[in-house]
Amino acid sequence: MKSTPIIIAFILSLCFVSATHGQQNDAAARDRTREQLGQLLEKLGPKLNITFTRSAKQPYNFVGDLTTGLTNTEKLEVVVIVSAKLTIRLKVYPHYNKGYINVDKARDQPALMRTLLRLSDQGLLYWASDDEGDVFTGYTFTIESGFPSESIEFVLLNILNSDKAVGELKPFY
Repeated sequence: MKSTPIIIAFILSLCFVSATHGQQNDAAARDRTREQLGQLLEKLGPKLNITFTRSAKQPYNFVGDLTTGLTNTEKLEVVVIVSAKLTIRLKVYPHYNKGYINVDKARDQPALMRTLLRLSDQGLLYWASDDEGDVFTGYTFTIESGFPSESIEFVLLNILNSDKAVGELKPFY
């Protein structure tokens, strides 16, 4: 019976070592994904007319602005994030009237939100708002089956459609 505490301590130490090792592997995988994403964005940037840079505040975020070919927005602010859960999240914030479209500042909030829901149903990207109420369109990529280069390129090539959707939001903002 004296060996029971030793066995329990041994098992707990194995769990701790395993968890620590898993966290290190996750951090290394996240770093590798960030490097792959950075290389891809550097290659795709000229094709999209976007210069992506790594965020100084968030080391796993890349940001860039699309300002050409737009009719309803001043720019589309593109944020690409490598999450801690090893997904790649794309967020595109349309800038209208010298700022973000914000749910709380909308003249007709229910109509704006209904339109965002309808746009989410009809398009490739979903529409949402962040914690501050700023509206964005987004997409989440999983990397379980490897780095999704072609999928990321396909989605990025379609973000210009977000500008057209903003035209549908204007009456409510």
